[in-house]
Amino acid sequence: MRRDIQPNERAFSSKEVAEEVGIATPTVRKYGQILERNGYEFLKDGDRRIFVQSDIESLIALRDTAKPLDDTAKDLVQQQKERLKESNATDVAVPDIYENLPQDPNQIKEVLMMLANELAAAREMNVQLTNDMSQLKISVSRLQQDHHVIGSAVGNAAQKTNAKIEKLTEQQKNHYESLLEQEKEKSELLQQELQKIREEQTREWRLQNDFNKRLEEAIQKPKSKTGGFFSFFKK
Repeated sequence: MRRDIQPNERAFSSKEVAEEVGIATPTVRKYGQILERNGYEFLKDGDRRIFVQSDIESLIALRDTAKPLDDTAKDLVQQQKERLKESNATDVAVPDIYENLPQDPNQIKEVLMMLANELAAAREMNVQLTNDMSQLKISVSRLQQDHHVIGSAVGNAAQKTNAKIEKLTEQQKNHYESLLEQEKEKSELLQQELQKIREEQTREWRLQNDFNKRLEEAIQKPKSKTGGFFSFFKK
């Protein structure tokens, strides 16, 4: 297991490493596979690699190398092993808190008073945080109510608008149907007038035709030398 990670050291995702190193995200995965194939250790969250600063430096070394990638990866693995050895050889000094406690009762009392004050301050802060959380919940609840009210108002306005549109549409439809009916009536009246005119023309044509026939007969068959033709007009 890796022991070269510093406390509170920042972790990077593959996308962040790609932006940091200046390579594509698939290339980050490719370099990671090459390093692991040669024995490099990454921090893992399941199957997902978690990168730290030393890993980014290894990826940069792979990016900039002129040698085959596997050869450079082996060198980086060896460097990592040396770092791990140095980290394992370093003893962590754990202070003996009991040796550092003051022996004077008055000093112990002062330390306890200080701890009591810090505890009281922490409790007060917790109370303040609790109050802040309550206020935040109230604000969120009000925002939800406002959102509901606004949504209802928008819904009502939409319904009223739709009702007005439907009413106007119905009025326009009725008006159009009324105009259409009036035009039909006018058209029927015009048809009737045209029919009357045709009938009148037909009657006039027949009268004229009869007149022409009688006139022609009068001309062709005169009854006398003087009165035959003019007697036609006396009828």
